[in-house]
Amino acid sequence: MKHVSFVQPAVASSETARQINRSIVLNFIRKQQPVSRAEVSRLSGLQRNTVSLIVEQLIAEQWVVEGAVGRLPRGRRPTFLELDGRRCAICVDLRPTRVQLGVGHLNGAFALSDQFTTPDNPDRATAELVKRIRALIRSHPELTYEGIGITVPGRVDLQTQRLAFAPNLGWPPTDLKTPLERATGLTVELENAANACALAELWFHPSDHPPDIIALTVSEGIGAGIVSQGQLITGRSGMAGEFGHVSLDPAGLQCHCGNRGCWETLASERAGLRYYLQSARRASVNIEFSDLLQMAESGDVIAQRALNRMALELARGTRMMVAAIAPQVIVFVGEFTAAWSRFRPVIEAEIQSQSVGAPPSIVAGRDGGTARVRGTVALVFHKHFSAGPPTRYCR
Repeated sequence: MKHVSFVQPAVASSETARQINRSIVLNFIRKQQPVSRAEVSRLSGLQRNTVSLIVEQLIAEQWVVEGAVGRLPRGRRPTFLELDGRRCAICVDLRPTRVQLGVGHLNGAFALSDQFTTPDNPDRATAELVKRIRALIRSHPELTYEGIGITVPGRVDLQTQRLAFAPNLGWPPTDLKTPLERATGLTVELENAANACALAELWFHPSDHPPDIIALTVSEGIGAGIVSQGQLITGRSGMAGEFGHVSLDPAGLQCHCGNRGCWETLASERAGLRYYLQSARRASVNIEFSDLLQMAESGDVIAQRALNRMALELARGTRMMVAAIAPQVIVFVGEFTAAWSRFRPVIEAEIQSQSVGAPPSIVAGRDGGTARVRGTVALVFHKHFSAGPPTRYCR
């Protein structure tokens, strides 16, 4: 289990706990900004002089900036603190068909800056990433780059940090981290797309969720990011959460992973498109999943039936996942949530019909199409906001 906790750590008063107190101050500024030094001291329990010393260091290191001056009926007027928007992470969302690059700022702002078609060769993909990341850095010299976060459609080996399992991408085990770090001089963090979405929920919307959630991503495949007691479960080798490759129909279609009837062959975007083409009796047609959603919204009965079947298969697999993990909340992420009013009733009915105990709440992710890249921001920055260095565990 990978320990990624954004809950408030306990205050330590010894000199050796300086880094912990720094993280506490950073967390309060991130969550409460704009906020005064006095308010940080009151909320955290740290002494005012301790907070002031830490804040001065954070300002010097370009983590925090001073903003507006407050008004009080008497006494010294407080100066409010905010995170420095110039500190940022380079965000990369690697998908089977396209790669998106952007800049995610420490203050939560995000801007998509570039995209290109995913090469079928990892070496060419790495070379293209190096070229575009260097250009991105040159075009914004005023920014302070903390690192590069990459979300991938597969699983990352915890020991080697290599992309180890990516059947929808079609690449062999690949080392993206080493060549990118050598070429850019920045630290590179890789994470599975579903895990990145779970991190985005914890980082940007902590008050929305209890400590036990699942972020379920539905796109070209299906993956789950599992959070238990505020910790991201990765498993011994980083393969936890691959529910999309659980076989629900052993006699079904062959999956890219080599098995037959995997959940994602039944409930992914590709499955929805396939259902439409089969019902429309078309061997091939150049439509995207967004087109299918639009056709259904416009009253196309065949498109509606295709989405209904996809919803039912998604519900069947979700019921299996609920029985296995018993989460409090499932956050669904993907383009399909644009038709959430169609999918949600089907999923809820399936879960409630066969759940043991209280069924989980199911919600559509708030970040929409940016959930993956926003997760890379948390991936890069979380170590500075945790009580200690990031560690990985397995369960």
